[in-house]
Amino acid sequence: MLSQVRVLVVVGMLVAALLGSVRAVSAERAGPGGTCERGEFCLWAKEGYRGEIGRVSLGSANPGECVAVPAGRSFANRMARDVTVYQDAECSTEGEFDTYPGGGTYVPEAPYVVRAIQIWPEVSRADRR
Repeated sequence: MLSQVRVLVVVGMLVAALLGSVRAVSAERAGPGGTCERGEFCLWAKEGYRGEIGRVSLGSANPGECVAVPAGRSFANRMARDVTVYQDAECSTEGEFDTYPGGGTYVPEAPYVVRAIQIWPEVSRADRR
């Protein structure tokens, strides 16, 4: 009986790990705009990395500036820098806002509609190697 429980626990852990990796891969390949490449912040109009995709990179935005983006409900931060997402299109802290680390953060269901982002000036600690 105990060995059957152990087998079920191991199988459950493997399934959970596989589902997590499928979610990350789907973010890289999802959307009509193609993949979210390394060095980009990508924002999808719908949850689950579906719908129109918007892209922001250091080539199109300066660190520290508020960048209005099309309303998004899922996103991926593949920049080397942390990115703060805002509910307000002008980066007001009176609305909801959260910071996500760089290097590969995937959010299939944003906690609110994202309308603006701000790229941090410093490279994320996770990417300093």
